[in-house]
Amino acid sequence: MNPTQSLPYLPLSKSLFPVRSLTRDGLLVLGGSLFLALLSQAVIPLQPVPITLQTLGVLLVGAALGSRLGFLAVVAYLLEGLILPVFAGGATWFHPRIPFTAGYLLAFPFAAYLVGYLVERYGADRSVLKTFLSMLLANLLIYAVGVTWLGFALSGVGRYAGVWGVLQAGMFPFLVGDLLKAALAAALLPIAWRLVRR
Repeated sequence: MNPTQSLPYLPLSKSLFPVRSLTRDGLLVLGGSLFLALLSQAVIPLQPVPITLQTLGVLLVGAALGSRLGFLAVVAYLLEGLILPVFAGGATWFHPRIPFTAGYLLAFPFAAYLVGYLVERYGADRSVLKTFLSMLLANLLIYAVGVTWLGFALSGVGRYAGVWGVLQAGMFPFLVGDLLKAALAAALLPIAWRLVRR
């Protein structure tokens, strides 16, 4: 029995390509990681954390591939960053900025998994409201890990300015952009489903 048949809702990729195989899964994981790498190159260079389309890519990959493949696609993206300049602004894991942003990167696979889980269990990508709320929830997870990591990283180099200072550096500049990205995803995913059903 195909295990995807037991899911209450199938993500987009598994609806378009319903026959499960190692080749299908591998291509979806690779495609998701490359899509994320491409979106990561759209950058507004703030310090110490730039504004990028990375998070939008993470959330779309999770929604489109589902929890398991979405998680693996983002892990593949992180592994690619060991040798390829796939992170924001063409960075790898060895860029001087990474000690401050690593928390966000490490949270990405779990955010993708969360969105994929909400899609598979509750059809979170079928309506504008559910898509928007699932994206916000995943962003909160990314902030929780990323901002906490940033606080420790800043403290380690003598630049810690308290909780408020860390929030100003690692969360507040991104709130409007993340709301817009969540709204964009909330518009795109239900439209994609309508096209698939046609």
